[in-house]
Amino acid sequence: MLYLLIVSLLWAPSFGLVKHYLAGVDSNFVAGARIVLSLIVFLPFVRVRGIVTRQFVLLAGIGALQFGLMYVLYLKSFTWLKSSEVALFTIFTPLLVTLTNDLLERRISWLFIATAALAVVGTGIIQWTQLDRGGLLLGFLVMQLSNGCFAAGQVVYRKVAPALKLPDHQLMGILYIGATIIAAAFAATSADLGTITSLSLVQWVVLLYLGAIASGVGFFLFNAGARRVDVGALAIFNNIKVPLAILASVLIFGEGVDWPRLIIGGAVIGVALWINEAILRRRSRQQRS
Repeated sequence: MLYLLIVSLLWAPSFGLVKHYLAGVDSNFVAGARIVLSLIVFLPFVRVRGIVTRQFVLLAGIGALQFGLMYVLYLKSFTWLKSSEVALFTIFTPLLVTLTNDLLERRISWLFIATAALAVVGTGIIQWTQLDRGGLLLGFLVMQLSNGCFAAGQVVYRKVAPALKLPDHQLMGILYIGATIIAAAFAATSADLGTITSLSLVQWVVLLYLGAIASGVGFFLFNAGARRVDVGALAIFNNIKVPLAILASVLIFGEGVDWPRLIIGGAVIGVALWINEAILRRRSRQQRS
């Protein structure tokens, strides 16, 4: 669980950094640059010994879905949505994580659905605003596709990785190879070299942080943490980044915040995590007795 908390802190400034420093930069280029930087970080650790071709392709496919296509869709949504709306529309990821896991296991986990729904409610309290602009529905749908890619990737990785008997840092480079293929393909269709060469030093530093740290190290810690917690906690941690992102916007970027809503919503998310952990501990004691 510590891994998931650390990565939530790493991701917290991302919404503000994209909004304040990368607005107007081609979204496909930003997605491609972030993924390539992530690949550079983990490529030296890749180990293919003991991994058959089918497993390599599966891992690359997970990366293409969870990181590559997810980032392309996520950054594209800024075309129609404000950054606060992008953050808001990520609140459905916990439910998608739970439903994807149930679909793969062919069962319904009502506990995990309930705690994930409670996490959605808490995040909604924090982020809900008047949403009546044109293009909103399209932006919402694009974000849900992005959420679905991220949810499916982390759930499948959580099930596939343990059987490979290799540490996460040796697997992540393979995921980023698949992600790079997807992100680079999209970037090639729209990249404006004039815009790229005009990026300032600050924008390159922001890209370096988003790619090497927030994406590279962040996704490594997230997937490593996903293997070590139950699917209910995993679903909830998908939304903990939202109140942390708002705090980052206030403390780093000087944006305003509705403190009562932030406190109440954050408390609801905390209660969802506490309920999830309390029930699982009770189940564990019952199984031992």
